[in-house]
Amino acid sequence: MGINAPLNRKLRMALVGGGQGSFIGRVHSIAACLDNRAVVTAGALSSNPERAKSSAPDYGIAESRAYTSYQEMLDSELKLPADERIDFVSIATPNHVHFEVADAAVKAGFNVVCDKPMTYDLAQAEQLLETVKNSDVVFALSHNYTGYPLIRQAREMILGGELGEINAIRSQYIQGWLRTSLEAEEQKQAAWRTDPGKSGVAGAFGDIATHAYNLGRYMTGLLPDQVSCHLKTFVEGRRLDDYGTAVIRYENGGLGTVTASQISHGRENDLEIEIDGTKGSLRWRQENPNELIYRQNGKAHQILTRDPNAPYMHPLAAGSCRLPSGHPEAFFEAFANVYAAAFDDMVKRASGEAIERRDSVYTNCFDGVEGMYFIQQCVASSQDDAAWLPLKHAAARK
Repeated sequence: MGINAPLNRKLRMALVGGGQGSFIGRVHSIAACLDNRAVVTAGALSSNPERAKSSAPDYGIAESRAYTSYQEMLDSELKLPADERIDFVSIATPNHVHFEVADAAVKAGFNVVCDKPMTYDLAQAEQLLETVKNSDVVFALSHNYTGYPLIRQAREMILGGELGEINAIRSQYIQGWLRTSLEAEEQKQAAWRTDPGKSGVAGAFGDIATHAYNLGRYMTGLLPDQVSCHLKTFVEGRRLDDYGTAVIRYENGGLGTVTASQISHGRENDLEIEIDGTKGSLRWRQENPNELIYRQNGKAHQILTRDPNAPYMHPLAAGSCRLPSGHPEAFFEAFANVYAAAFDDMVKRASGEAIERRDSVYTNCFDGVEGMYFIQQCVASSQDDAAWLPLKHAAARK
């Protein structure tokens, strides 16, 4: 995971969002710096200028590079000598701000790591994709669950044919934290996630179902064909969905389901996926991420543990581990693996090497468009009594 020439130094990170009261901004900074490959150098940490300035010491950002807006940050950084300015921008804001920051950063020539979902709506995602395609920047989307070693192990097993043809994908993300109307109490995380002006057209489906859907695509490579979805809002007065289920038809004839809930008592972050193939099946849970269950009829069930030295581990999975077996690795490390893969491409770009834009280890801009299309089509299907709608997006096709 070391940095190659000519970037024999840490990458300089700028953080947009992540001011006091933020959850995901701190996660981005920890993940990016975990392997000692990056340092938080600059930031526009809040839309409130006073909070933006006062939050800077929390990240060790010098006052001179604690900006009061992302526009000021980009303009000021471009005026610095090339060997002093930032290398990439990490976006950790509510959804409605993603596009404007990402679009401006790409046009300024900076690499981008953006929180998911990629934009506020599909039109913005399609426009951003064109901007990225017309540049040479690295653009990564922080679908952090793709960074877990055993998710990558499953991906390599499936793509290598060990499960045979994939027939079914069952994925779910179940939470309970929005069982009551926290947004009415002005709880920051609940307030923007349930506000259609900031979150977009979907609530639970935009926030967490996108993770469940993305995992199925990442692990299997199956291309979706159609979707039928039913969304529901159970908490009175809430403006966006807090529960829903989608059924997906894949091009190979397989079926998938995606279920998301934010109103299930006692559930925390229960992201789970099961994949059925003609030769075997796999099951993984995010709350127990260091075990992957492998089943075949007539054979004892196998528990594949996160062990970088085990002969069954594929190189991508083993290389995604930082600790020996038995020492749990989880959320921060998985998030850091997304950054590590993006850093590898940032180094290649700086060296003048070509980078893979569509089929990257990390979730990319093409995947981000597909994710936004998934959200749009699920909402549209639900509004039309769960009608079957297309789920092919030409621009996002691999």
